[in-house]
Amino acid sequence: MEKSEVRLGTIHAGFSYLLWGLLPIYWKFLGHVNTQEILANRIFWSFVFMVIVLLISRKWSLLVITVRGFAKNRKQMYALTVASLLISVNWFIYIWAVNTGHMVEASLGYYINPLVSILLGMIVLKEKLIGYQYFAFLLAAIGVVIISISYGSFPWISIVLAVSFGLYGLAKKLINVDSTVGLTLETLVLTPIAFIFIVYLLIKGTNSFLAIDVTTDLLLIGAGAATAVPLLYFAKGAQKIPLSLLGFLQYIAPTLTLILGVFVYHEHFTKMQLLAFMFIWSALTLYSLSKTKILSHMVVRLQKEKLHL
Repeated sequence: MEKSEVRLGTIHAGFSYLLWGLLPIYWKFLGHVNTQEILANRIFWSFVFMVIVLLISRKWSLLVITVRGFAKNRKQMYALTVASLLISVNWFIYIWAVNTGHMVEASLGYYINPLVSILLGMIVLKEKLIGYQYFAFLLAAIGVVIISISYGSFPWISIVLAVSFGLYGLAKKLINVDSTVGLTLETLVLTPIAFIFIVYLLIKGTNSFLAIDVTTDLLLIGAGAATAVPLLYFAKGAQKIPLSLLGFLQYIAPTLTLILGVFVYHEHFTKMQLLAFMFIWSALTLYSLSKTKILSHMVVRLQKEKLHL
């Protein structure tokens, strides 16, 4: 993998996480809409947006070729289906968490997620870790235990978000296709179900789309672009950088989400929660240092000093 590709992939992935970190603001504007309806519109309009992107970029023929290839490759077909299901679960839980006052817990999920991605990279893709990185996992585990004690229950929102998106990243790694085409196919898999649900709500008369005001309609339609743009950048980045690096970059999004939750939307944030986050931040910091020359130089220097004792 060339350095220029890794650099470009890092920029793409980093920008996607920046957008994701600010996305709660968008969902808050749709707080008066049922989460299921938001998800259905998000899936449907994401597909519409991606079709437009394909037509503009003249990649429609590539989509057709890819579909034919997938029809002959069960492994990629399964990976595509799994990726679609995983990201839909992730979307639903995240929207629900943001609009029900669980933004802090959602941010915790995305802090844990990088370590989940690193673990998947180690187990499935045989990416190697050093001793310091194993210690980072221990610190993160302690943080999860503390947060569980603080909540008085298992932080299922955080865990589901972390695992679903970590597995989604792995599935994306297995789908070796153009990022634009790949994202179009992912949304296509669930679009029929989403469309049927939207029509069902319209017939039943419990819909918010086309029933409340123009602003709500535009926000629901715009959910397609709000979803597709960061995912498109993520897809580009995921195919150009190691899964371990991709996992580490994800702390950008939860940091912004945590700041929004505590300082903008004034969610409850206790000292116990702060302690738990400090363990997780320490884990991420340790992992970051272990991937640079800083910690390596420190180890070499300590070894030299020990020899002189």
